Amino acid sequence: MSRTSPSPVSPVDGGDLPFRLVATDLDGTLLTSEETVSDRTRAALAAATGAGALHIIVTGRSAAWARPVFDEIGYRGIAVCGQGAQVYDAGAHKLLTSLTLDRRLAALAIAKIEAETGPLAVAANQDGLEGEVLAGPGYELLIGSDLPVVRVAKDELFLSPLSKLYIQHPRLTDDGLAEAARRVAGDLVGVVMAGPGIVELLPLGLSKATGLAVAARRLGVKGAETIAFGDMPNDVPMFAWAGYGVAMANAHQELLAVADEVTAGNDEDGVAAVLERLYPTR
Repeated sequence: MSRTSPSPVSPVDGGDLPFRLVATDLDGTLLTSEETVSDRTRAALAAATGAGALHIIVTGRSAAWARPVFDEIGYRGIAVCGQGAQVYDAGAHKLLTSLTLDRRLAALAIAKIEAETGPLAVAANQDGLEGEVLAGPGYELLIGSDLPVVRVAKDELFLSPLSKLYIQHPRLTDDGLAEAARRVAGDLVGVVMAGPGIVELLPLGLSKATGLAVAARRLGVKGAETIAFGDMPNDVPMFAWAGYGVAMANAHQELLAVADEVTAGNDEDGVAAVLERLYPTR
């Protein structure tokens, strides 16, 4: 996808909302590097929702991993979690939808990738509202300072229903590993790079866009009525679905290439800078 806009979208004029839905990624986008939401961003979101727009968080984190953040920032709406696998009601702490990864196909995909690249470090996200992240030998979590993992032997990763796998390689870059995985196992699983050290294997066809489309139908909103904010390649499908895509200044080049607009970084209130223009306080 490649889209350009001759000028940034206009602010609210005459009572018509420029977008009815504001979809924000979490890590690297809505959250600062300190894993907080700034006062300025909170105020900008409040102005948008006060004008009548809806806000939805769309994150690669599972509901179990996202819940502490939602509680911290006071988010009580519907969220899309697990790269689209889960539509989650944060206020009720209830899963509305949940998709699982076929463990047989996942194990086959790991074998095919390792035949190409050599041994991988692998982690697995268990399905369900309280699903834990099981980390096999050598896997190092590089996001979320307080997120718990359970250390297990590699053959224990596939014993319970899973939403996704995480893979790391001792020498390949994240982009290189994702490309290799896609080349040899892309007919079995979806492959996405979601952040530093985070290459994920998903149910085939799953993306943030598919999860967001499900959530948006519940909210009565269409893609054309949505503005989306993100920073990583896993946000590319969401930008394709949404009417307008805004990449953070700290975004991956793959997302920058398809964004309609580039805003300031997540530590410089980039989300707020755009929302303040679109939904100015009266």
